[in-house]
Amino acid sequence: MIFGRSERGKPPVEPVTLKILVAGGFGVGKTTLVGAVSEIRPLRTEELLTEAGRPVDDLSGVEAKNTTTVAMDFGRITLREDLVLYLFGTPGQERFWFMWDELAEGALGAVVLADTRRLEDCFAAVDYFERRSIPFLVGVNCFEGAALHPAEDVRRALDLDPDVPLLMGDARDRESVKSVLVGVVQHAMAQAAQRRQAVTI
Repeated sequence: MIFGRSERGKPPVEPVTLKILVAGGFGVGKTTLVGAVSEIRPLRTEELLTEAGRPVDDLSGVEAKNTTTVAMDFGRITLREDLVLYLFGTPGQERFWFMWDELAEGALGAVVLADTRRLEDCFAAVDYFERRSIPFLVGVNCFEGAALHPAEDVRRALDLDPDVPLLMGDARDRESVKSVLVGVVQHAMAQAAQRRQAVTI
């Protein structure tokens, strides 16, 4: 059990814990994002890429990548003393997508990480969360050397609904990642409030 900090003489605050998924294509930066903000040593299930996987692992645009996540990444960040996020990074390769249903169980929302050099790689994640009505936002990982595209161009290319937030950021930068995580929590809570209001009308 995690307890928040407390002022002297006051009992510790037991925080609300929320589960957030980090999804997207192979090599988009999910492991990096989780590691950039986790206040604990992240759990990683990375294995070396092998010659046997070369026919199915498309390394276009990420030629220097030599490992891949085969199960999940896990990290934790305390946003406030009463709010803790558990981060679950999904495997990006298609042959590991069977694990997504297990990882998505109980998730408040998700970040779909996108790389504009390989934008089509995040289509499957966008479709997954849309079909399951899991609130998500798209975080465009702005890599060094990659062409920067206006947010509206990326939104159109992904055919996102108008209410899906799209944020630009850097998966290596802690403050940038925190902004994305705050964004997905706010979006998920707003979606939940809209659903509650629709039920009471």
